[in-house]
Amino acid sequence: MRVIAGRFRSRMLVAPRGMKTRPTSDRLRETLFNVLAPRIEGARFVDLYAGSGAVGIEAISRGARYCWFAENAAAAVKAIRENIAALKIADGYSIEGRGAAALLGELQKRGTSVDLVFLDPPYEAQAEYGRTLEFLGLHSDVLLADDARVIAEHRSKEELAESYGALERVRVLKQGDAALSFYARRPDSDL
Repeated sequence: MRVIAGRFRSRMLVAPRGMKTRPTSDRLRETLFNVLAPRIEGARFVDLYAGSGAVGIEAISRGARYCWFAENAAAAVKAIRENIAALKIADGYSIEGRGAAALLGELQKRGTSVDLVFLDPPYEAQAEYGRTLEFLGLHSDVLLADDARVIAEHRSKEELAESYGALERVRVLKQGDAALSFYARRPDSDL
């Protein structure tokens, strides 16, 4: 696994050992960031269920202003810390070791809005998709900038809902067994 582009291009990343973490493939990350290219420079980026941190690190490498990583598996948090240390990233990030719900709750409490949210829970934790997307949709007025995008990686054979609160799906990209569902706030939403 490696960083695809940007200032850390071609640098290798470590992944947690074992089968509990399923890293986003280099190819799918490249597809994701090709779509996000016009939005990434200066963005406030959130990497939920971060695993090795490869997606958030890719965002930093490509010019994101700040990245929040959320992961609750100790081995994965260790891998994120190792990757950040190996790349000598000194600032512009934080790691929440209690997981996605804790990070989103903290951002909501602080009134911090973000530009891009990527979530990739373990495929077998299907309930996490609905729970996280629903929270983001219900609190989008606080958590999401006006033109923010929320992207969920999931199995291509398992469709996510068209909408969650104020979030509405605007695009789906399928690549092999994986898919990316893109969500945006509905412009008429007062939630």
